[in-house]
Amino acid sequence: MYSFEPNEEQQMLIDAVGKYAANDLRPAAHDAEEEREMPKKLISKGWELGFLQASTPEAYGGFGERSAVTGVLALEEMAYGDLAGALSVLTPSLFATPVLLGGTEEQKQEYLPKIVGGDWAPYTGALMEMSFDFDPNALKTTAQADGEKYVLNGEKVFVPYAKDAEAMIVYANLNGVTQGFIVTKGSEGLSVSEERDKLMGLNALPMYRVKLENVTAERLGGASGHDFEPILSAMRVASAAAAMGVARSSFEYARDYAKEREAFGVKIAQKQAIAFMLAEMATEMEGIRLLTWEAAWKLDNNKEDSCIEAYLAQNGAADMAMMVTDRGVQIYGGHGYIRENPVELLMRNGRGFAALLGLVIL
Repeated sequence: MYSFEPNEEQQMLIDAVGKYAANDLRPAAHDAEEEREMPKKLISKGWELGFLQASTPEAYGGFGERSAVTGVLALEEMAYGDLAGALSVLTPSLFATPVLLGGTEEQKQEYLPKIVGGDWAPYTGALMEMSFDFDPNALKTTAQADGEKYVLNGEKVFVPYAKDAEAMIVYANLNGVTQGFIVTKGSEGLSVSEERDKLMGLNALPMYRVKLENVTAERLGGASGHDFEPILSAMRVASAAAAMGVARSSFEYARDYAKEREAFGVKIAQKQAIAFMLAEMATEMEGIRLLTWEAAWKLDNNKEDSCIEAYLAQNGAADMAMMVTDRGVQIYGGHGYIRENPVELLMRNGRGFAALLGLVIL
């Protein structure tokens, strides 16, 4: 059985991340979105909380053990402050966590200590492709063996911090199986677009298109490769946790506004239409939170159906986030449609969970 009560270490991390989210990320969210840049000092402060370091064993420069449950709890808190800020802080996890899950001992020793032991640095991952039928298990980007190395060809989109990345994990189709490949900065045939990807939201998170033309890369896990399913499941559970944080933020803004706003002599929270709307929002959030926790617990305990639970959590959370953030705007009325209102940004960010995968991993 799993407990619903965080242990002492988890609670300390949740409290620290929660303070950072409320006191640092949230006040900066609007300006960062408008200026299309997350302040470097803010990212560094979030990095110093030790989110990734606490998930990395001491043998590789960290001070803890990976726990999807702990990650889910902390990520919800960070995304509650601001999604783009949370994803910026955790971008190095897109490289480090796959190496931890599927890398060889040599790869772990080479990359993990310098990532988790130093200042925040732009290591990243490239999964998404510009295709209406995108399937992470049937990628268009291809890999072919060339001796001990592999040659990659294809194009990736929505790659965080790709322009400045020291290295990235690129996922490609190798004989019908998705595998990760380590591509280092300056590799011949690797090109990153000068212009950032344009999205409805998440403009404070710099994302780029990446082209690979006969790029020589190192296979994650060496010649025998790795199992992609745990990595994909970790991405899905992380996406669900981030969606929970965004939805909770919108819900609380809308709930508090409804308690204060008066119409025809009464608080609008007392109006049946608004009260029912808030109740349904809260119900959906609680259900998805429990599903996400269960999926994380199953990942930690290597349950056979963990990949199914992770898939359900991700898809359920995407729908829930769209519904909750949309209704947050509705409850505010016309004022919720104004760019300065936080629920407007939350709605735009909330829409992204149905379309984007691989921007965060636990």
